[in-house]
Amino acid sequence: MATQDPNKSNDSSEGVDGVPAPEGPANLIDTDYQIGQDNYSGRIGGIEIDLHGKVFAISSIAILFFVVITLALQNQVAPVFQGIFDYLTTNLSWVFLLGTNIFLILCIVLIFTPLAKVRLGGAKATPDFSYLGWFSMLFAAGMGIGLMFYGVSEPVTHYGTSIAGTTVEDGVRTDWAPLGGAEGNEEAAQRLAMSASILHYGLHPWAMYGIVALALALFSFNKGLPLTVRSIFYPILGERIWGWPGHIVDILAVFATLFGLATSLGLGASQAAAGLSHLFGIPNGDPTKVFLVMGITAVALGSILLGVDKGVRRLSEINLVLAALLLLFVIIVGPTLLIATDFFKNLLAYFQNLPALSNPFGREDANYSQGWTAFYYAWWIAWSPFVGMFIARVSRGRTVREFLVAVLLIPSAVSVLWMTAMGGTALELYLGQGVESIKDSALELQLFMMLEQLPLAAITSFIGITLVLVFFITSSDSGSLVIDTITAGGKVDAPRSQRVFWAIIEGAIAIALLLGGGLEALQAMAVSFGLPFTVILLAGCYSIVKGLMSEPKTQ
Repeated sequence: MATQDPNKSNDSSEGVDGVPAPEGPANLIDTDYQIGQDNYSGRIGGIEIDLHGKVFAISSIAILFFVVITLALQNQVAPVFQGIFDYLTTNLSWVFLLGTNIFLILCIVLIFTPLAKVRLGGAKATPDFSYLGWFSMLFAAGMGIGLMFYGVSEPVTHYGTSIAGTTVEDGVRTDWAPLGGAEGNEEAAQRLAMSASILHYGLHPWAMYGIVALALALFSFNKGLPLTVRSIFYPILGERIWGWPGHIVDILAVFATLFGLATSLGLGASQAAAGLSHLFGIPNGDPTKVFLVMGITAVALGSILLGVDKGVRRLSEINLVLAALLLLFVIIVGPTLLIATDFFKNLLAYFQNLPALSNPFGREDANYSQGWTAFYYAWWIAWSPFVGMFIARVSRGRTVREFLVAVLLIPSAVSVLWMTAMGGTALELYLGQGVESIKDSALELQLFMMLEQLPLAAITSFIGITLVLVFFITSSDSGSLVIDTITAGGKVDAPRSQRVFWAIIEGAIAIALLLGGGLEALQAMAVSFGLPFTVILLAGCYSIVKGLMSEPKTQ
């Protein structure tokens, strides 16, 4: 690649089109491309626009067509979604597992190499946010809805299959537990269930986010390229990233992000509706879920108009406080000593079972590895352009080592604590006190059934619903910001009217999928677009190493 002198100091922080210029020595890429040069800008009906014609047009038209067809043919498309999900997870689950292993290995290797001394934003860059603000935004955007939805239900579900082992009917295994289960061994089944749950919220998903965020931050803040996914591939494609190869990468990123978000929004709406029904007797049906999607999307629009600093950051910090309060409450009034000891037991079990649970080949626990892990990894990968770009935007000024250690370890540790407190309390209530309602309830209701057994159930359940809704808002807000950046050719200061458009589209997709097939439709589309993006990210790993090798290191 053609570059400027890596020792050339550039202390200007103004940058171009909202992307800050490197501070201090950095290896800028010498390209004639100007951010936004292929954009259409002006006003349409009094609304200001500034968007990349090809990426925006193809993405928006295809998405709108999908929404219309799904809503018009609800009964016909549901079996199609289920067929897509079954085929991809049955035949290609190994792609997701192998890909995520590669991402994690690369992150760990980078931490212990001299490349970890590279500072995102230039050798003299300073962080834009405090650790508290940085972490709260990172975590709230990452997987908050997933932890709320599955924090109780997944450990309980995996325990049930683990303690039962494998079931054979007419010579065919019908219920495959993680790694074959721990039949009849209650303690071993609990540890296996917890480690199988933590796998989906621990190091692997955060490695995916870290890879995308690191690549975007490096090629934008250090190399001077647009903050968009195509920029990652400059070491591979060169100037061709400004043509159709780059257009295709960005369009796939838009699709993956939209459907990954729609899956999260659909799960959030399902759980909020279940909680409202449990707490207030509101009917738990499609009309309630649609109303929730519409209402929270409307609130997200207000957050968008406030901007990142006043909108997303404040909501993220509110979320962090509420989540911490709920977590502390469960720890204090629940089985406190058990949670404290189980945290370390579960962490040890996670690392002990990690190689086997991460193995992409020769698995006999299809129900778990295909039905759970493949879906999770596809979901997180589909979400990675959104989370990665958002993390990149708030991580300028961090060294690669500081960045990767924080992104891998801090959220993973919090996830282990959350799963231990929520899932461990649920298992104790079920096994120790015989509370069958936790196990027997629908997945989206199990959190509330667990909270019902503790003091102040009405208050904590309401906080739980609020958390789901605020996670919903921050995801919609942050996601529309990221999608708008991609479809605006890398501009990070595009008109807010475009973010409003994408927030509305996200809500429309969630509604269409909920009505056109429910949870299965949401999962199917996340897996469908997670697959091609896995391949894209694997190619991006080479670009990251190539880009870091050309950067000056901090002392």
